[in-house]
Amino acid sequence: MELPPGPRDDPRAWDDDSEPEPEPDPDAQAEAYVARVLSPPKAGQAPLRAPLLSAPVASPGALEPRAASKGPPVGVPGLLSLPPELLLEICAYLDARLVLHVLPRVCHALRDLVRDHVTWRLRAQRRVRAPYPVVEEEDFDWPTACIELEQHLSRWAEDGRWTEYFCLADGHFASIDSVLLLQGGALCLSGSRDRNVNLWDMRQLGVEPSQVLVKALGTEKNSTHKGWVWSLAALDHRVCSGSWDSTVKLWDMAADGQQFGEIKGKAAVLCLSYRPDILVTGTYDKKVTVYDPRVGPALLKSRRLHSSAVLALLADDRHIISGSEDHTLVVFDRRANSVLQRLQLDSYLLCMSYQEPQLWAGDNQGLLHVFANHSGRFQLVRVHVPTDPPRTICMRSHNNVLNGICAEGNLVVAASGGLSLEVWRLQA
Repeated sequence: MELPPGPRDDPRAWDDDSEPEPEPDPDAQAEAYVARVLSPPKAGQAPLRAPLLSAPVASPGALEPRAASKGPPVGVPGLLSLPPELLLEICAYLDARLVLHVLPRVCHALRDLVRDHVTWRLRAQRRVRAPYPVVEEEDFDWPTACIELEQHLSRWAEDGRWTEYFCLADGHFASIDSVLLLQGGALCLSGSRDRNVNLWDMRQLGVEPSQVLVKALGTEKNSTHKGWVWSLAALDHRVCSGSWDSTVKLWDMAADGQQFGEIKGKAAVLCLSYRPDILVTGTYDKKVTVYDPRVGPALLKSRRLHSSAVLALLADDRHIISGSEDHTLVVFDRRANSVLQRLQLDSYLLCMSYQEPQLWAGDNQGLLHVFANHSGRFQLVRVHVPTDPPRTICMRSHNNVLNGICAEGNLVVAASGGLSLEVWRLQA
C-alpha cells in the first residue's frame, strides 16, 4: 500500500530556511567527539568496528544514529583518558609558552588543566627543586613567573656554556667600584677610583674592540669628579654619579652624555636612588637626603636616620629604605614623612633590591637577607648563608675583588678591583 506523501517527501522542505536550526557549539561538539571517539572501552566490552560496505543490514535498529543508543559511548583510548598527573608530566616536556597559549585551544579539558594555578606552582617548584617564590605574593601570576623562570634557567644552562667572556682592561687605571647597564645592555657606565665615569658601547663587543670604550663623561681636564666615583643610578636616559668629592652630577645620555646638573653636598655620596620625582642620596655623614631633580635640583629634606655612614639605599613611590654601617635597616614612609620601621641586624647591608613585597639585601659577611613587606611592615623571612645558598645555576670566577655587579638583557658586567670590567654575554 502506498502511503500518502509526508513532509520529508516534499521537495520544498529541503529549501525551507524559515526556521533554521541553531548553530552548534564547537566546544560542545569537540567534547562530545572526545567522549565518543577517544574514550577507552569499558572492561569486557569490545570496541566497535566499522561495518563492511558489503555487510547486510541486520535490523532497522542498526540504522539508528549513535546518539540514540542506550549504551555508554565507546571508543579507542586517547590522550585525555590519562590521569591528570600523567598529562602534567607530558606538559613538563613542552615549552611553557606553548602550554599556556596553545593547549587551551585544543579542548576544555586541557584548558582547565592549564588554567589551574596548582599546575604552574608544581611546575615551577619542580624546576627549582625548592619552595618558590621565597616570598609568595597575593594574586601571584604563576604562569608568567614560570615562563620567565624557565627562560632564565635555559639561558644559563650547563653552567653557562653558552656565554661569551670579555675583559675590558683599558679604560681605568684604578679600582672600579660601580657599574651600571643602560638601554637593555646596549650601553654601560663604570665609576672608578681614578675619578672617572666611563661610557662603554657594549654593542661593539667582539665586533670593534677599539670602539667599546666611548669616552669619560664630563668636561674636566683630567677626570669626571674630583674624588672616587662610588655610586651610579639611572632613570631612563638620565644618569647620576655620586662621588667622595661630596657631589652628585647628572648626565643626559640622550644628549651624548652631556652634564645637565650638579648637587654639591657636605659629605661623600655612597649610594643613590633615582626616581621620577625625587633623587635620594645616602652619605658618609649618616644622612639620607632627598632632592627634586626636576627643579634645580632643589633640596627637599635631609634627615640623619642612622648613627653611621649610609651604605645602601633604594626608594619607590611609598618608601625610602636605607642600610647603614650601624647595622640598622630604616624604612621611611614618604607619605607620612616619618620613620615607619627600624630593624637591628647582626651585620650591615651593602646592596639592596626591592620589588614589592620582596626586599633582598647582601651584607658585609656574604649573607643574603630576604625581607617581606606585610601590610606595610618589613619582616626578615630568611637569611641565605654561604653553606646553604639559593640554587646555583651558573658560577663565574675572577682572580680579583668584585666591587659591583649589574645584569641587564643578555649581559652581566662586574666591576673589578683589578682595574677592569668583566663581561659575560649570553649568545643569542
